[in-house]
Amino acid sequence: MKSMEEMIKAAQQAAETIQKQMTEAQATLDNIEVEGVSGGGLVRVRCSAKGRVISVTIDDSLMLPPEKPILEDLVAAAFNDARVKADQASGAEMERIQQSVGLPPGFKLPI
Repeated sequence: MKSMEEMIKAAQQAAETIQKQMTEAQATLDNIEVEGVSGGGLVRVRCSAKGRVISVTIDDSLMLPPEKPILEDLVAAAFNDARVKADQASGAEMERIQQSVGLPPGFKLPI
């Protein structure tokens, strides 16, 4: 049977390993890109899986002044589409990390 000191040392090492993997996962999430699309492709928003907006592309045909309210709604819809996809990518990456360290399914990590 292990001594208390050995168990504490093992727990500290496990915590350090998990922290390192979580830091790596955060960096990975910022490198995963998703694209939200609305208006049949007229508006596109690219985001990282962490939710950082990388770019917004608006088709020239939408740049007429009377179309401004429609354009604004399309940009919001594209962003929301990208956010949903980013959440899905983030969840998949966190699940992969949890499985690699042996955490039970459904265990919520603090990120």
